[in-house]
Amino acid sequence: MMAELGVFALVLALIVALVQATLPLLGAQWGIAAWVRLARPAAALQCLLSLLAAGVLFWCFGTQDYSVLYVAANSHSDLPMIYKLTAFWGGHEGSMLLWQVLLACWSVAVAWRSRALPADFVARVLAVLGWVSVGFLLFVLFLSNPFLRLVPAALEGKDLNPLLQDPGMVFHPPLLYMGYVGFVVPFAFALAALISGELGAAWARWSRSWTLAAWGFLTLGILLGSAWAYYVLGWGGWWFWDPVENASFMPWLVGTALLHSLIVTDQRGAFRSWSALLAICAFSLCLLGTFLVRSGVLTSVHAFAVDPGRGLFILCFIVAVVGVSLWLYAWRAPELGTGGGQFALLSRETLLLVNNVLFCAAALAVLIGTLYPLALDVLRNEKISVGPPYFEAVFLPLVLPALALMGCGTVARWKQGSGRELWQRLRAALVLTVVGVAVLGLTQAGSITPVTLLGVALGLWCLLSTLAHAVQRLLPALRQGAGWQRVARQPWGWWGTVMAHAGVGVFVMAVSLANGLETKRETHVAHGQSVEAGHYRFTLVGLSSVEGPNYDAQRAHFRVSDGDQSWDMYPEKRAYRVQTMGLSQAAIDSRWTRDVFIALGEPLDETGQAWTVRLQVKPWMEWIWMGTFMMALGAGLSLLDKRFRTGRQRVPRAARSAVAHKVA
Repeated sequence: MMAELGVFALVLALIVALVQATLPLLGAQWGIAAWVRLARPAAALQCLLSLLAAGVLFWCFGTQDYSVLYVAANSHSDLPMIYKLTAFWGGHEGSMLLWQVLLACWSVAVAWRSRALPADFVARVLAVLGWVSVGFLLFVLFLSNPFLRLVPAALEGKDLNPLLQDPGMVFHPPLLYMGYVGFVVPFAFALAALISGELGAAWARWSRSWTLAAWGFLTLGILLGSAWAYYVLGWGGWWFWDPVENASFMPWLVGTALLHSLIVTDQRGAFRSWSALLAICAFSLCLLGTFLVRSGVLTSVHAFAVDPGRGLFILCFIVAVVGVSLWLYAWRAPELGTGGGQFALLSRETLLLVNNVLFCAAALAVLIGTLYPLALDVLRNEKISVGPPYFEAVFLPLVLPALALMGCGTVARWKQGSGRELWQRLRAALVLTVVGVAVLGLTQAGSITPVTLLGVALGLWCLLSTLAHAVQRLLPALRQGAGWQRVARQPWGWWGTVMAHAGVGVFVMAVSLANGLETKRETHVAHGQSVEAGHYRFTLVGLSSVEGPNYDAQRAHFRVSDGDQSWDMYPEKRAYRVQTMGLSQAAIDSRWTRDVFIALGEPLDETGQAWTVRLQVKPWMEWIWMGTFMMALGAGLSLLDKRFRTGRQRVPRAARSAVAHKVA
């Protein structure tokens, strides 16, 4: 009866979500305190019921209950236990239940961390979260039920997709979903402010920490997904502009713009309407990503479902959410105003605004490239593919100016700013950037392109301008007697900003060097034969058969030499027994300055002594992951800042003269 218990828990969660979505909202509107107080216990109960349903599904996988259709379709008795459990989110139904569980957890976190906020406002926030939960619980129960029975029960499962039998499966989907779902919180705060008319700077401060958390989780999820694709798919790439990759990248871009817009709204009271609109757009893009992955409208190794009925429900849900949100926004837009007064052309407000516009334009370019093939297929029945050339042509011209402005925005003053002041603060960083790029160009003449040099220049500029800002802030303190104490008292939010911006610089430089200086070679090699790629020699020493828990593999033994140094690498070609699927398991030797990558292709003869191979030498690959991790770490450091905690009320600077801009 465990599966039935899971369904029962979801039904009860739906009833509680309906209560959470309606009564607190009405209570806040009509002044009924008892109904307002229902919001927090309803969110907690809904979370407990959702966790109970998730626990039941884990139990079904752990006990190999093949009478449950979802378990039979995504598990096997030979599957290692860790993958039996992570098969929970290895298919469509389980991934949607994970969506709902994380949404319920975010709701409880908001209820717990917002006890110091006005009760009516929190009730509206939790009510919005409740309505989103209602939509997803309806979807799970009626169109995506993971507890459907299989009669008669299967004797054995169909096994998990071999691409998902990897340690990345343990961490990547939960972290990515934490980011996806997390953007519902600033969305709920924005809608609560629009519903109540409390459109001052206060809601921006309250939602900043939640936006930081969601952005940080999404950054980590994208990082792990890129690394997973790099070493599992066997082609040696970390980003291919796949539609599902774009589905997570678009809300990341808009979320980045939202973060910076909330800073201005919180600190200066400006960009109120801009922040509210970005909060709506970020969550709408998360829902759009869900539709793309689960509707069957596209084909991808990342996509889950091919059921048009499910896609239609999600599409209708997106239309309802976006439609209601934009209607509320249009209703309140005349009262929002700009706020913050006038600011100079080279002020921090202006630079952040320009950067936000560029980020949103980049997200729009990615959106068009992702949806255009789908629209053309529907309208004219024409099949086209939009690949990296399009995205590089339209995306880079928008992002490159944003990177150039990022260094200026860090040091610019609020409201006032001048070119002379920026030059004084950034001239050292600019000179060092020019010198560094010139040295690189001279030492790598003939092997480095102008595009690569431009990317390195922008990355180095981001890094050095951030360091210049840090030095200018800390150096006066260090020159004084109690300097180190003053350094230690710097806000965590400032340290997080420095870390994240430095991570952007490291990331951009590493991407430019890895793509511009890499060596690729696809060739064939026989037993005892040697081939070269770059200045490395690869010798196939031997081949052996390996038996895994649910696969058989051919393991190649390569001796790789670089001058006087040599080491061994062991790529594999796996054949999974149940799904009869072949998978190349690349061998990667990672060092701080380069990766050596070997992937087996197909055998060239019946004896299996000669194979096609993909050889790559990719410089500075580890720094791509390091730069992205620094961005996520910056978000984590900022969350330690007491100023961003919603449990600690502090009247925003812009609202000190007028506590809130309340619309009647």
